Amino acid sequence: MKRIISVLMENAPGALSRIVGVFSQRGYNVDSLCVSTTDDDSLSRLTIATQGDDKVIEQIIKQMNKLIDVLKVTELTDSPHVERELMLVKVVANNEASRNDVMRTVDIFRAKILDVSAVNYTIELTGNVDKLDAFLVTLKHSATILESARTGACGLARGEKALTP
Repeated sequence: MKRIISVLMENAPGALSRIVGVFSQRGYNVDSLCVSTTDDDSLSRLTIATQGDDKVIEQIIKQMNKLIDVLKVTELTDSPHVERELMLVKVVANNEASRNDVMRTVDIFRAKILDVSAVNYTIELTGNVDKLDAFLVTLKHSATILESARTGACGLARGEKALTP
């Protein structure tokens, strides 16, 4: 089962490495990482997407809470939360019909075209994983995908709940 874990940690050298070490030492896989500083430059928020049952996730959270750089850990999966991912895609659309199809797909999915050349488009799309996957499937029917990059899941709890020290 897919799980989203949010970690508030000190923004210090080696902190991310120690957290990822918790996963690798126990043979657990990280599907995606999204990390950046918060409004307080001394803190970072890390969002980890992984797979595991309740027992595995509970163990991971306990081990992360033991790390000195970690201030707070919470699992977002089972509580109401907002989750988004950013994707950049570069496609080849070398004829008029292909370009029109790409433009139509971009409009339908509310994506943005960031860069245009004679035959290439670079497109930005934000949404949940299912939306991004559906966009790629649809886009493959009208254009050749040259490359893509995705941020991985980034999430926050809904309502009053906040990950603060």
